[in-house]
Amino acid sequence: MVFTLCGARCGAPGEVGWVVGERCKTGGMIVAFSLVPSGGRASRENGGVSDAVAAAVRVVRESGLPNHTSSMFTEIEGSWDEVMGVVKEATEAVAQYGTRVSLVLKADIRPGRTGEMDAKLERLQAQLDKQQG
Repeated sequence: MVFTLCGARCGAPGEVGWVVGERCKTGGMIVAFSLVPSGGRASRENGGVSDAVAAAVRVVRESGLPNHTSSMFTEIEGSWDEVMGVVKEATEAVAQYGTRVSLVLKADIRPGRTGEMDAKLERLQAQLDKQQG
C-alpha cells in the first residue's frame, strides 16, 4: 500500500491526510516519543531530568488526546497535526530546562484508524491467550 501525504486535497483545509488509492484518510497516528534536555540548568549533579519530563507530560495530558507514559516514552494518538502539535509544544516546554533538547520519535501511521493504542494491546493479549490455550 502506498501512502501519499496531502494537504487540502483531503480532509479539512490544511489538515494533513493520506491518499490511499482514490480515497483520502486522515487521523490514525500513534507517536512514541521521549525528550531530554541537556546543558544549562538540565546539568544537575544527579543527572535527573524529571522536572523537564514532567513539563512535557503535562503538555501531553492537557492536550486531551489519548496518551500513555512509561518509564522511557510517552505515546500519544490522534491526527498528524494534533500529535505533531503536541510534540512541538512538549519540546518547547522541555527546552526551558536546557540549552538543547534531544527528541526521539517513532510513529505508527494507520490512516483511517482510531483507538489503536488500546486495540493493539487487546489484539496482542488475545494472541497470548490463544497461544496459552
